Amino acid sequence: MVLSMTGFGKATCEVGTKKLTIEIKSLNSKQLDLFSRLPNIYREKELELRNYVAQKLERGKVEFSISMDSINGAQPNQINKTLVKSYYEEIKSLSQELGVEPPADWMRILLKMPEVMKMEVAELEETDWNIIRKAFEEAVGALMEFRQKEGESLKNVFLQKIGNIRNLLVQVEPYEKERVEKIKTRILENLSSLKQVEIDKNRFEQEMIYYLEKLDVNEEKNRLRQHLNYFEETMNAEGASGKKLGFIAQEIGREINTLGSKSNHPEMQKIVVMMKDELEQIKEQVLNVL
Repeated sequence: MVLSMTGFGKATCEVGTKKLTIEIKSLNSKQLDLFSRLPNIYREKELELRNYVAQKLERGKVEFSISMDSINGAQPNQINKTLVKSYYEEIKSLSQELGVEPPADWMRILLKMPEVMKMEVAELEETDWNIIRKAFEEAVGALMEFRQKEGESLKNVFLQKIGNIRNLLVQVEPYEKERVEKIKTRILENLSSLKQVEIDKNRFEQEMIYYLEKLDVNEEKNRLRQHLNYFEETMNAEGASGKKLGFIAQEIGREINTLGSKSNHPEMQKIVVMMKDELEQIKEQVLNVL
């Protein structure tokens, strides 16, 4: 089964006076790299969330976050008005003593003074966490669906490219037969140009067979077909297949390179170059497969 490492998922839930938005996204990576951004109140649950993501997503550069917004006009933070007035009087008095003008941006300075903002102290309730955990699982599930859809697109690309390589392999055959005849003719012509030289026909045939066997590409063609078939079988198998598809693509490349080195024919070499181009596009996309 082809699954992409690229994905995005989002879910929301309401807990008390807060609306929580959970987002998770992933990109391709050789291993699992996890990054998280959580409000302090949920830090104690970070390890639990990380373990869940690792179990479900397996591999990729993954980042998840939980953000909070107040609902129904609720104010989680309150201003300590008494303390603000006290700071104001102190600063005003100090300005008069020093003979300097008071700052123009009074309010900004006062709101930054220590303990001016009364932070709402809250503890994480287990019932609230169950709601959040469920929403988190929904976000991860949405990302997995995204990965599956992207994987289908990748699979279609692979099938097209594998089919193109197969078609190019068929186009090699006519030039392969033509190449053998040309080589044999050229050698005979060169030998005939040598005067007063007797040729042992039996030895000549033996050497010719040996030479042509070195140029024979049937084994490479057969192995290439087998690798192409194995690539398709792996795509349809269960579980993550990205690394395995990468290894098979390397084997396909080796056979194509050997085919090119043995071709000894301009048209065959052109076909080999086109095969390499198709394979490079496969290798680029395989990096995105889980």
